[in-house]
Amino acid sequence: MNIIPVFLKELALEVENSEKMLAIVPNDKFEWRPHPKSMSIQQLTTHIAEIPGWVGFALTTTELDFDNNHFEPNPVHSSAEAIKAIKEAYEKSKDELSKSDEARLEEMWTMRKGEQIFSTNTKAEVFRMALSQLIHHRAQLGVYLRLLNVPIPGVYGPSADDLEMH
Repeated sequence: MNIIPVFLKELALEVENSEKMLAIVPNDKFEWRPHPKSMSIQQLTTHIAEIPGWVGFALTTTELDFDNNHFEPNPVHSSAEAIKAIKEAYEKSKDELSKSDEARLEEMWTMRKGEQIFSTNTKAEVFRMALSQLIHHRAQLGVYLRLLNVPIPGVYGPSADDLEMH
């Protein structure tokens, strides 16, 4: 079984579901956070928008070394900016994944900070980890939005808010 078409379908679905959540973030609440240790909505939406880009990054590199990669998030300032950013990240990763082959997915990829290795996984496993991160943080955003009394759209089926409307 060729896994790349499955990965492409999963990536498209999770980005589409994430766009639904990003679209309803109130632009006047970007500094809000539910707890001092929590990310602000701006930090969280920025993170969600960037995660799909991890797929293309992992496919085109052999590692992420935090000592040599001084990545700075590109903060979004509105739900429209977040949607634009996630679409761009998705397109880059989709293109990279589309031109990949199964052998490339079996290559190893390492996350480290200098000599300290956090993980070494196949690029296919990194893909799954990125999708899990996207789903996790999208659910976290759902909790934030619920606390702000924003109706939540259904993702894999109708939400409680969708059911109330019918």
